[in-house]
Amino acid sequence: MRCVFCDASDSKVVDSRAADGGYSIRRRRECLNCGKRFTTYENVEQSLIFVVKRDGRREPFSKDKIKNGIRHACQKLPVSTNTIEEIAAKVERDALNSEGEISTEMIGDIVMEELRNVNEVAYVRFAAVYRKFTDLDSFMTELQKLVKEGESGKKAKATAEGK
Repeated sequence: MRCVFCDASDSKVVDSRAADGGYSIRRRRECLNCGKRFTTYENVEQSLIFVVKRDGRREPFSKDKIKNGIRHACQKLPVSTNTIEEIAAKVERDALNSEGEISTEMIGDIVMEELRNVNEVAYVRFAAVYRKFTDLDSFMTELQKLVKEGESGKKAKATAEGK
C-alpha cells in the first residue's frame, strides 16, 4: 500500500479491526519511509447492483447516495454517524440479496423502517421527500399514522408490564 504522504510503497499494518458491521476491515498502517500513519479499508468486491427508478430507468447502486439522503433527514438531530452508516449498510446488504436489482421503493421502505426506530422526526423528513407529499393533507395523514402506531405501541408495552 502506497503512503499517502510520501508515496513510498512500503508500509506495515499496525492495527486491524472489523468495520461496517463486520463487512470490511479497517487497517492502521505506518509508512516505513516517513513514519506517518494512515488508515485503509478492505472491502469485499461486490457485483454490480442496479437501482430501478420509478420511471423504469436503471442506475448503479450507490451507498453514498443512501447515506446522503439519510444524513439530510437527520440533519440537526441526535442521530450518530455510526447509526447512519448502519442503516446504509443494511440497505446495501438487502440490495445484494435482491439478485442484481432493487427498486427505489424497496430502498425507501427499508430506510423509512429503520429511521422510524431511530428518530421519528428523521422518519417524517425522509417520508416527506420519499413519498413526495404534495399537500398538507397527505403529510398530516402520514403524521396521524405515526402517532396512531406510537400509541398502540405504548399500550402494548404497558399491557406487557402489567400496568
